[in-house]
Amino acid sequence: MLRITKTPKCYVGGSFIRSESGRVYPLTDASGAFFANIPLCSRKDLRNAVEAAAKTGPGWAARNAYNRGQILYRLAEMLEARAAEMSDAISLSGISNKDADREVRASIERIVHYAGWTDKFQALLGSVNPVASSHFNFTVTEPMGIIGIVAPDDAPLLGLLSLVLPAITSGNTVVALASTTQPYPSILLGEMLATSDLPGGVVNLLTGQRGELIPTFATHAHLRGLAAVGNLEERKALQIGASESVKRLKLIPCETPTDWFAENAQGLYEIRDHLEAKTTWHPIGA
Repeated sequence: MLRITKTPKCYVGGSFIRSESGRVYPLTDASGAFFANIPLCSRKDLRNAVEAAAKTGPGWAARNAYNRGQILYRLAEMLEARAAEMSDAISLSGISNKDADREVRASIERIVHYAGWTDKFQALLGSVNPVASSHFNFTVTEPMGIIGIVAPDDAPLLGLLSLVLPAITSGNTVVALASTTQPYPSILLGEMLATSDLPGGVVNLLTGQRGELIPTFATHAHLRGLAAVGNLEERKALQIGASESVKRLKLIPCETPTDWFAENAQGLYEIRDHLEAKTTWHPIGA
């Protein structure tokens, strides 16, 4: 019986794409056997993904918090329905089935965690401010816009989601570069995003070489923030490139392993990293 293997594609703007260059790189399993050709995305693919995120951004930010929570919860349902398949994708790298199952379960719980935050973070991060004049002064938070994500090579699903979810919870859109060494979980995640209720363009997933795409992540003027896991050289490149467009940076060193399963890898302050504060002064008695 002829086995028809899947052709991996990236998920950009609600559609599945190959790299515009047509380039691919081989993915092998733990035994060294060929598994699939992964799209090698180019700088133009990254720019196209930013355009897709920009088109979707205003509509996503305008949705009410309750609706965003429902949509994220639906994504958790999609992942749970295909948990076994995702576990197999993570196991390609050679980790045990038990550890792969643990990562999938933690990823589902992380999505549900942020689904619960959509209608709560504003009350905790906003404030009413005392002022020494006849004004009512208050601060609210707003999404920054498009956030660039460079995911870690370890924990290819949980690490990716731990960076993406805080950004989209508050109404940002995301362009993410998946793990270079373990990209296949992101391919499956794109399939789940396409059949969830998340609007196309809110999350855009690319695969490819970090060294080729990081300079464009750093310098693209429409990316308003970056959350990246990288080595010292990559972090320096992001800092130098981002300085011209004054991006907000969240840089995580890969030299020190991050425990993506830890409680402090999620929560309110991860959401705050991708928010701007807007303060309003309203005269009293005028």
